[in-house]
Parts: sequence; C-alpha cells; structure tokens
Amino acid sequence: MNNKNTIKENLLKKINDKSAVVAVIGLGYVGLPLAVEKAKAGYKTIGFDIQKLKVDMVNQGQNYIGDVVDSELKDLVSKGLLAATTDFSIVKDADFIAICVPTPLDEYQQPDISYVKNSAIEISKYLKKGSIVVLESTTYPGTTEELLLPILEEGSGLKCGQDFFLAFSPERVDPGNLIYKTKNTPKVVGGVGKDSTEIAATMYRNVLEGEVFEVSSPKVAEMEKILENTYRNINIGLINEMAIICHKMGINVWEVIEAAKTKPYGFQAFYPGPGLGGHCIPLDPYYLTWKAREYDYHTRLIEISGEINNYMPEYVVERSSKILNRFKKPLNGSKILILGVAYKQDIDDYRESPALKVIEKFEREGCIVDFYDPYINEYKFKGKIKHGIEELTKNTLQNVDLVVITTAHTKVDYDFVQANSKFIFDTKNAMKNVKNRENIELL
Repeated sequence: MNNKNTIKENLLKKINDKSAVVAVIGLGYVGLPLAVEKAKAGYKTIGFDIQKLKVDMVNQGQNYIGDVVDSELKDLVSKGLLAATTDFSIVKDADFIAICVPTPLDEYQQPDISYVKNSAIEISKYLKKGSIVVLESTTYPGTTEELLLPILEEGSGLKCGQDFFLAFSPERVDPGNLIYKTKNTPKVVGGVGKDSTEIAATMYRNVLEGEVFEVSSPKVAEMEKILENTYRNINIGLINEMAIICHKMGINVWEVIEAAKTKPYGFQAFYPGPGLGGHCIPLDPYYLTWKAREYDYHTRLIEISGEINNYMPEYVVERSSKILNRFKKPLNGSKILILGVAYKQDIDDYRESPALKVIEKFEREGCIVDFYDPYINEYKFKGKIKHGIEELTKNTLQNVDLVVITTAHTKVDYDFVQANSKFIFDTKNAMKNVKNRENIELL
C-alpha cells in the first residue's frame, strides 16, 4: 500500500472508530448545530469563532441557536465532547475541519468571500498531514478549487489528494423547520478527487440520518446549492408579481394559490410577502450572476426575480399609503405598528428580513413606527438599534393608524389584533382564520 492510500485508510479508520477530532470553524446558525451533531455522534469536537461571547456561551453550555436543544448542548459540554475557542491553532489537532463562516454580499451585490479566504489562510498554517477540510458555506461555483485549494496547499506545503483532502458540502439549514434539522436533512458532497468525496461522505454518514449524495466535483455541489435557492427566489418572485397583478384585478391571490395547490403534479405552492429574508434565498442567486459574468453571460431571469422581490417592501408602503388615504391620513405623521421583524415565522432570526426595509421606508416617509415581535426585542440595521414594544396591548393597537403584518408568527393572538385595531394590512395571510374581516386587507 502506497503512502497516499495509507493516509486515506488511516483517516477513514479514525472516522469509523470515532477517534477523529473535529474542528468547526464558525459557530453560527450552521456551525453550532453541525458541531453538536458531530459531538453527539461521539467525536471530540472543537468549535472556533472570532466572537468571544459565543465561545464563552458554548463552554458554559448556554445555547443561542434555536435549532439546538439546550439540554443536549449542556450535556455534550459537560462530557467533554464539545468545547469552543478563539484560538485557531486547534486546527493542528483536527482530522476533520468544517468551514461554516458567513458569505454575505457587499454593497455592490458581489460575494464577500473574505471570511472563507481568511479561514483558509489560518487553517493552512496548522493543517496536518492526513486531515480533510470541508467547506459548508454557500458560495459561487469554483470557490473550493480556485480559492481554497491553492491557499491550503501553499500555506501548508502539503499536496491535496496526497497529504490532505478537500471537499464541499453545502449547508442546508432551515431555521424553525419542525421536521428537517441538520441531522435528518440529506447531504450533498463533492470532493477534489474521489478519495476526498469518499472521506467526507463517510464522516457525514457516521453523523447524520439523512441520505448522503455524492457528486463528481466541488463545482457540482456548489452549483447544486445555488440552484436550490435560485429556484425558490425565482418562484417567490413569480408569486409576488402574481400578487400585484391579482390586487389590480380584484382577485384574492391567496385563494388562487389554494386552488392551484389541488393539482397533484406540476405545481408547488409559493407564497407572496413583503420581500425576501434569511441567509440564503435573497443572497445566493447573486453569487451565480456574479460568476456568470466571467463567462460573458447575463442571468436575466434571476436578476428580474431579484428586482421584483426587492421592490416588495416599497410596494407594501405604497399599498399602506392608499389604505391610510381612505381615512384621510397621509403617510407623514401616521402611526404604524409592524407585527413581526423576523424573516420567517416563529424564529428569532432577522437576517435580511424585509420587515426592516419596510420600517426604514415608512420612517423615510415621516411615519412614526413601532414594532412588536414575540421573539425579538430589538434589532440592529445599518448600524442603528431599534427597540420594539414589550407587550401587544389593547391600548397599543388602538393608538396606531395602521397595523402591518410582515411575519406570520403563530404566537400572536390575531383575533385580539383584529378586535382592537383601526385597520390591518396583512402581507402574510397570518389572519386567515379570523372571521371578522371588516378591517383587514390582504397583500
């Protein structure tokens, strides 16, 4: 057996007998749940994050991610299976290194891969022979081989496929999903060479319950992730445009969708709203539009859907203005209450939430805006912190000119809201079960 095969077989043995040490770089919505699952599977797991607060919370067994079970985190920490640090040198002891850092867009809607690049540079300083690096952060096709590979090889002096292994396996985290979590969601893996794919897939099969689907290269896995979220982005753009058209025609778009859902094939329901939010759908398609320019191709459909979705916060304000006009109220000086600033129902995550843009646009028009969210007391947007009201009272509702629902939280008593509000603009059909609809208008 040659040296390359010996290194591969030794790593596979460590993975299968659970003696492999796991490092997870980035302890956010993707990294912490992954670290917990690795530790639950019996691997000694060390999480790294630049934010000392997160590191301290993990080491104290304190959870800050909704998809992680508090008692499981505390138990894993107390048993010594999970720990966290701000010291990157932990990589020198790791056999499996997962990169789960943010990949946001910059002000020009271009990918900001600085977190991935910096992580790769730091990893390369400590990367040992016989280990594997797996990138989980969503990014443009080519990142693993064009960015990570040369950084890791040059910084470590090791050769990929011979001394260490490299793969891409996109995260599929859906905060608040009651059925699919990190553990039971199918995983896609594409490595630099068959050995890297096999090793990464073996680790995930030892940790997760969902299917592990192997593809031929990191580029395929990277593009697969972009396809998932571009598919959703475009279909949401379509249904948002349908909502605008239906309103002009006096048709209830929500009823149209319910009718279309009865078809057992060829249709999947998507729903309109005040815009797109979250860490993936509003951002990921732009990774592809940016990369496509390298090949002299303009992604027309993707960019048009983005334009429609980006217009929705403005559309919400326009519709609200028309509602207020019926009561002889101008936007300037009107009191608006926003119900829900999380980007989706029943979670405390407001990343890229369209509600924040709606509030910003109302305030630019001179409105006096408050918000209530049962999961979020305050948020930071464009460097400014805004505090919400602590309790949704009768007095609060009666003293505003318009209630705008931007997140369909199930914790809100919508019958109470209807009974005590002058008028409600429901952009999420959150009040679908409220019988008295005299003062409700749907998107």
